[in-house]
Amino acid sequence: MIKPLGLLDKKVLVPRGAGQAKSFSQLVEKYGGISIEIPLIAFRPTEPTDQLQTAINEIDTYDWVVFTSNVTVETFFSFYKKNDAKHFPKIAVIGKKTEEVLQEKGFTAEFVPSAYVTEIFTEEFLPMVPRGSKVLIPKGNLAREYISNSLSSHGVIVDEIVIYETYMPEDSKEKLAKVLTEGEIDILMFTSPSTVNHFVSVVKEHQLEKHIEKCVISCIGPVTEKRLREQGLPVHVSPKEYTVKEMVKSTIEYLEK
Repeated sequence: MIKPLGLLDKKVLVPRGAGQAKSFSQLVEKYGGISIEIPLIAFRPTEPTDQLQTAINEIDTYDWVVFTSNVTVETFFSFYKKNDAKHFPKIAVIGKKTEEVLQEKGFTAEFVPSAYVTEIFTEEFLPMVPRGSKVLIPKGNLAREYISNSLSSHGVIVDEIVIYETYMPEDSKEKLAKVLTEGEIDILMFTSPSTVNHFVSVVKEHQLEKHIEKCVISCIGPVTEKRLREQGLPVHVSPKEYTVKEMVKSTIEYLEK
């Protein structure tokens, strides 16, 4: 059983932007923690390209659209208007939050993998798309090409289109350096490889390595965990279910031990 105040007085880094941080912070505070909101990652739509406009105009020629994140869903539907096509393809998603945001847009996912990992998604999705199928994958500029490469190698026609870019807000760099210098963080929580990269870049720039040695480090997913280890950082918590809720609960369990 998780202690009601398992994070009592612990200062926890919440690496999300204003739009996404609220539920994360509420979860931290529910268990007595103090949330330190510093978005390590932000997203902005790219300028609409001819390739994107063509894909939207010809959306009914695709068999599937694959959404790998809630940001991808939000951004895609900021470009796509329902009257742009008579028929929308079947939709495959990775992630619980991605599916929820999709439902909010009035669409239903036809395929959701048993685990929210790119490799498992690909393995389970391949039987759904026979050779010659046409798949659209909207993505961010830093997204991996694992899904598209795997599908293409099985004879699937894939259009990958970058629709948003990932960056670290400038004011976050200063704020992060300040709280680390002052020892204001007890627990670091990472939700993606990009959040790790941006965090480490600030640590190295300001030579703050010694300031994070006592921090408990938690993360979501094997790719994020791998990136942390590649950067020479320990991983104390990496839950089997890749959600913020499980990361927080698993962190409490780690602290109790």
